[in-house]
Amino acid sequence: MAAGHRPCAYCRRANYNAFTEAWGENLKAPQMDAVLHKARAVHGARRLQTHEDDADGLPDGTFIKTDENYLLRQDAVFPYTPTGYGAPQPRPTGRVTVLTSPPMITVLRGGYAPHLHPSAG
Repeated sequence: MAAGHRPCAYCRRANYNAFTEAWGENLKAPQMDAVLHKARAVHGARRLQTHEDDADGLPDGTFIKTDENYLLRQDAVFPYTPTGYGAPQPRPTGRVTVLTSPPMITVLRGGYAPHLHPSAG
C-alpha cells in the first residue's frame, strides 16, 4: 500500500476483499489498478506524485514527508527505514507533503487497515 498498490486478489484474498469494500465503488482489479497508477506516478517520469494536506485530517496508515518519510499512526509518526520504523515522534500539525495517493487515503478513510511492520507499534 505504501507504494500505491492494492492487495493481490489471488494470494491475499481476504485483504483484497476488505480493500475493495473500503474503496466504496464496485470496480474490478484492472480498473482499480488504472486509477491507482494514474494517482501514483508522474506521467513520463519515474517519480511519485505528492500533494499537500492538513496533517490533522489524514488517516492512520498515511505516509508523509518532512525531513524524512513518516508513517502516521494514532497521535504519532514513525520514521521509515528499510529495516522497519524508528521510535515514535509527535504527530505534526498543519500542512504536510503527502506521499500516499488520494485513492489510497480514501480506502484508509473507508476503514481498510493495512498490515504494518511490528516496529510501527
